[in-house]
Amino acid sequence: MSKIAVADDVSLIPHEEVQAPAFLTPTAILLIQLALAVGGFGIGTGEFVIMGLLPDVAATYGVSIPMAGYVITAYALGVVVGAPIIAVLSARMPRRTLLLGLMATFAVGNILSAVAPDFLSFTILRFLTGLPHGAYFGVAALVAASLVPAHRRARAVGRVMLGLTIATLIGTPIATFLGQIFSWRSAFMLVGIIGAATVALLWWFQPRDTVREGASVRRELGAFGRVQVWLALAVAASGFGGMFSIFSYIAKTTTDVANLSVATVSIVLALFGVGMNVGNIVGSRLADLSLNGTIFGMLVFNVVVMTVFSLTAASPVMLCICVFLTGCGFAACPAVQTRLMDVAGDAQTLAAASTHSAFNMANALGAWLGGLVITWGFGYAATGYVGAVLSLVGLAVFALSVALEKKAVTA
Repeated sequence: MSKIAVADDVSLIPHEEVQAPAFLTPTAILLIQLALAVGGFGIGTGEFVIMGLLPDVAATYGVSIPMAGYVITAYALGVVVGAPIIAVLSARMPRRTLLLGLMATFAVGNILSAVAPDFLSFTILRFLTGLPHGAYFGVAALVAASLVPAHRRARAVGRVMLGLTIATLIGTPIATFLGQIFSWRSAFMLVGIIGAATVALLWWFQPRDTVREGASVRRELGAFGRVQVWLALAVAASGFGGMFSIFSYIAKTTTDVANLSVATVSIVLALFGVGMNVGNIVGSRLADLSLNGTIFGMLVFNVVVMTVFSLTAASPVMLCICVFLTGCGFAACPAVQTRLMDVAGDAQTLAAASTHSAFNMANALGAWLGGLVITWGFGYAATGYVGAVLSLVGLAVFALSVALEKKAVTA
C-alpha cells in the first residue's frame, strides 16, 4: 500500500500539498470512512449501553444503583481527560498508527470490563476505556476531512459521526437486549469485538501516512493560545448541554408528565435516535453550504424546540415530536467540529479531539442543571427550559466568536 501524507485541513494549506485524494479512488475513500464510522459505532454503543444495564451491574457487584452510576461518571471523566492529553503526547505520531492504538485500547478496555472481578476494577477500567474516546473521534474527523475537497469536509466528518448516531438507534438497543438476555458482561464483550473489528478494518483500508512537518507538542499546545478555539469549545459545551438536559430525564418525563407507559420509553428513545441521524445527515450537508449559518440556525432551532418541549410535554404527540426534533439538533455537531478545525490553525489534533471533551462537559452540565430544576420542584418538563437557556448561552458565545473574527479580518 502506498505511503501518502494525510493533510491537516484542505482549506488551510496550498492545493498542491493535498496529495492524498489523488492516490485514492472514491471507493477507497468510502471504505476508509466506513472503517472510521465502525469505530464510532463501537464507541457510541459502549458509552450508552451501560445506562440500560446499570441495575444489572449494581446487582452483580452488590452496590446501589446510584453508586453503580459512578461508572458512567468515570467513563465521561476519561473522555474529558484523555482527549487533550493523548492529542498532545501523540503529536509526533502518524495518524494511522494513532487510530490503531486508540481503537485497540478501546477494544481491550471493553473486553477487560466484561470480566472485571469487582466494582473498583470495573470502575477503573471504564475510566481507562474512556481515555481514547475523544482523541479517536477528533483524529478520525481530521483524516476523513483530509481525503475530500474543502467544500465536502463537513459531510466527511458527518459520515464518521454517523457511526455514533446509528449506535444510539441500533447498537445500544441490541447490546442492551443481549445484556438483559444473557449478562451485562456479554454487552461489553460485544463492544470489545466491534473495537477489534475496527482495528482490522483500519489496518486493511487506511493508507500509511507520515508525521506532519513541524508537528510537535508545543505546536499542539498552541491551540489553547487561540481565543477562537476556546470560544468554539464553549459553544459545544453550552450549546449541546440542552440536548443532554432533556435526554437525561426523558424516561421520567415520558411516564410522569405525558403519562405514557414504561414500554413507550423505548419508542421515545428511538425517536431521539432517529432525530440524531437525520440531524447528522442534513446538518453536515448544510454545513458545507454555510458553516456559520448552520451553527447559528441550529442554536436558534434548539431554543425554539426546547421551549416548546417544556410547554407541551404533557401531550404525548407533542412530546414525541419535540423529542425527535431535539435529536435533530445534533445537526450542529459536524459544523462545530469543522469550525474548530478551521480556527485551530496548525494545532489540528488537539483542537479536534477537545471537541469531544466539550461534548462530555455538555453532557455533565445539562444533566446537572436539569437535575437542579427538578429538585427545586419545577418538574421534569422544565428540563426543556434549561436546554433553551443553554442554547441561548451557546448562541451568545457564537455571536461573540463571529464578531471577533470579523473584527480581526477588518483590522
